Amino acid sequence: MPLVEAALLEILACPVCHAPLREDEDHSELICTDAGCGLAYPVRDGVPVLLEDEARRPAR
Repeated sequence: MPLVEAALLEILACPVCHAPLREDEDHSELICTDAGCGLAYPVRDGVPVLLEDEARRPAR
């Protein structure tokens, strides 16, 4: 089951770099698709939390 509706995912963007987001259902996160940014934003109870302070910086 998708984390967010497909129509919503199409219009969401990373608030830091404005790149599109993709779902990571295993971790309940939306991941920035920009290689230089790559922040992972949590999805809690079906609501994306698109705050930089709440984002996880992936290990490089």
